[in-house]
Amino acid sequence: MARPLDGVRILDLTHMLSGPYAGMILADLGADSIKVEPPGGEGTRRLLADDPAHSLDGMGAYFLTLNRNKKSVCIDLKHEQGRALFLQLVAHADIVLSNFAAGVPRRLGIDYDSLSRVNPRIITCTVTGFGEDGPGAHRPAFDQVAQAAGGGMSITGQDAAHPVRAGIPIGDLGGGMFGVMGVLAALYERERSGRGQHVDISMLDCQVSMLNYMATMHFLSGEDPYPIGNRHFVHVPYDTFQCADGFIVIAVITDNFWHNLKRVVKLPELDDPALDTQPGRLRERERITAALNAALAQDSCANWLHKLERERIPCAPVNRFSQALSDPQVLHREMVVELAHPAGGSTRGPGNPVKLSRSAEQRYTPAPLPGQHTDAVLSSLLGMDAAALSALREQGVIA
Repeated sequence: MARPLDGVRILDLTHMLSGPYAGMILADLGADSIKVEPPGGEGTRRLLADDPAHSLDGMGAYFLTLNRNKKSVCIDLKHEQGRALFLQLVAHADIVLSNFAAGVPRRLGIDYDSLSRVNPRIITCTVTGFGEDGPGAHRPAFDQVAQAAGGGMSITGQDAAHPVRAGIPIGDLGGGMFGVMGVLAALYERERSGRGQHVDISMLDCQVSMLNYMATMHFLSGEDPYPIGNRHFVHVPYDTFQCADGFIVIAVITDNFWHNLKRVVKLPELDDPALDTQPGRLRERERITAALNAALAQDSCANWLHKLERERIPCAPVNRFSQALSDPQVLHREMVVELAHPAGGSTRGPGNPVKLSRSAEQRYTPAPLPGQHTDAVLSSLLGMDAAALSALREQGVIA
C-alpha cells in the first residue's frame, strides 16, 4: 500500500528534538528520509545512550524514537568535498530540513539561496529558536527558553509566583509540528509553481500562535492573565478532583452537564437554583470545588468515571504514563508501536497520530547506526562505485 509521502525525499540535517520530530512525522508518512550526519553521528545519539534504564544496545530513547524510518549517511559538511557531495544529493532531493542556529546554513553554504541554484524545486525548512531575522534572531534557544519567551509559561502552574513549564517539551515539539505544516504547504504550492521555497519556523512564533484566543483577550482587556492551575477562567466545575485512589478531571461547560453531574454526585448543598447557570457557578467556584472533592474522595476513580460517563459528562482519569500507554483506546488507535534496534531487539514508543482513510499503512524501520546507509545511498543516487567511496572515506569526507 502506498503511503502519502512516498516518492518525497528528505535530506535531514537535524539534531536534538524540534527538527528530528518534524523529520520523524514526515518519515512516518512515507517520505524517504536520509539523515545526513557528521562522521561519528550527530550529538543526539549520545543522549541517554549510556543510561541502562533508558537505552537499547547503546541507543538512547531520544534517538530510537525520533529517527525511526530514516537512513543515515555520514558526510563532513565542513570539508569542501563534503559540501560538494551534499550538493549532489540536493539535486535528487525534495526537502532539506535543519535546525541549526540561525545563520549556520548560510555559513556552511547550504542555505536556500545556495541550494536552489542546484535544484530550483528544493524546499528548505529551518526550525530555530527565534527565526532567521529580527533583533533577537541569533539568540540561542531550547525548549524551556521558547516556553518562557512565548508567554505560555506565565499562565502555567498554581499561581503567578511559581511559573511552571509544560511537562512535555511543547516548545520543541511545537516547532517540529509547525515545521511539518510548512513543508507540506510548500510541497503543495510547488505543484502549481514548479518551484521550491524556504520555510522559516521560529519556536517563539509557534508558542505565540498557540496563545490563540487568550492573546486576543489580552489585547481586548489590556490585562495579563495569571495561572489558575487546572481550573478554567469561565467554566465551573472544570478542574482536577481527588478520588479515593487518584485524580480525575471533570469539565462542565454547559448547564446540561451540570444537571447531569448533580444526578451522579447527589449533594443537597449543590441543588441550588443559583448554581444552575454559569455565572452563578463561577461566583461559587470554591464552594462547589470543596463539596465535590469531599464527595468524590469517598469512592474510587473507576467507579466515579463509570457513573460520569454513563451520564455523558466530560471526564477522564489523570493517567500516569503506564496507564495512558496501556489504555484500550490508545492501543486500538495504534499509538503504541514497536521500535526496533538495527542490531536486533526492540522496545515500544508512540505511534503516528495522523490517520488517513486510504493511504494509511504504518511501518517503522529501526533508527539507523551512524553512516549505516552511506554506501547504499551514494551508490544508488549518485552512481558512485566502490573505488570512489573508498577514496572519499580515506579522505575523511564520508564515514
